[in-house]
Amino acid sequence: MISLRRGTVGVRFTILYAAVFLISGIGLLGLTFLIFDGSISRTSPAGNQPPQGGVDATQQRIRALEEQLDTIHTQQSRQLLVGSLVALVVLAGVSLLVGRILARRVLRPLRLITGATQRISADNLDQRLAVTGPDDEVKDLADTIDELLARLEASFAAQRRFVANASHELRTPLATMRASLDVAVAKPDPAASTVALATRMRTQLDRVDHLLDGLLVLARAQHGAFADAAAVDLGDLVGAALRERSADVERKALRVTVDLPRLPASGSPTLLARLVGNVVDNAVTHNENGGWIAITGSAGKETVLIVETGGRVFDQREVDRLTQPFERLGDERTGSSGLGLSIVAAVAAAHGGRVALLARPEGGLRVEVAV
Repeated sequence: MISLRRGTVGVRFTILYAAVFLISGIGLLGLTFLIFDGSISRTSPAGNQPPQGGVDATQQRIRALEEQLDTIHTQQSRQLLVGSLVALVVLAGVSLLVGRILARRVLRPLRLITGATQRISADNLDQRLAVTGPDDEVKDLADTIDELLARLEASFAAQRRFVANASHELRTPLATMRASLDVAVAKPDPAASTVALATRMRTQLDRVDHLLDGLLVLARAQHGAFADAAAVDLGDLVGAALRERSADVERKALRVTVDLPRLPASGSPTLLARLVGNVVDNAVTHNENGGWIAITGSAGKETVLIVETGGRVFDQREVDRLTQPFERLGDERTGSSGLGLSIVAAVAAAHGGRVALLARPEGGLRVEVAV
């Protein structure tokens, strides 16, 4: 039995309309049956003259007429009951059909609003529903959604302006501090303490610059709008990322195996390169000396890149949090910004993909990226 609370609005309207039709039909048929029954009960034979032959013959004639009327009444009542049941069954089917038609008619504006809202994304927030018609509840809902879209458009525009300006505004002080350190070190016979301080400051400035760059990439990826969309091969990006980290791979004596077919993907080459670079960087940076990295992939309905590493056993609950900004695993990761895998997740989501992190039972981490 369909639950009114759990069914869709269309189903609920259909059942309610059908129930109203059925109740009205049952009431009308019942009233007709009562009226018909009363009219027959009050009907008496007219125009019959008492026959000749005495009182007994007259009483017998009257009883015969009464029995005849009772038989006719019973037959007509039975026919009326059968006809009423047939009419009730027909009315039930008609009421469901009419109820469905009325429900679709009533909900049609809501379906149009839903379809138009689903077509609006972060890339076309300037579109509006612009529903016309009488000032009723449906138009009030559409106007409210239009006002919400206007506020979202303003918010996204402000965020895009921040992304466009933040790089210049925040990197300028960093460049000034680096220049000041260079000037201090470039003086004749700088003190050893000055050189040591400048070295430590440069290291911290590099970390701040890396963190800033990660935040800007994360913000851009979350917009989901790519002006530089193109077709790329993730295998080529993996090769480039490994070449960039070749020195660290040799220093840690890591065994790297790559078994990749052609992995076509479409999107922003810059962001996809950052995605692959962060996955490889995570595998190299957070690996143990003498460890291993296995990179595989597949291409089909979706392109999948898999990077696995060895190491200690992790808690899956902690691993699940790594796609959130500034989340790290253990003390050995305190030197990182905590944005690497969150950027990977944001870039994958912006390309309609996903990221799955799995703590390997035998130790290490498996990162699966599908785009």
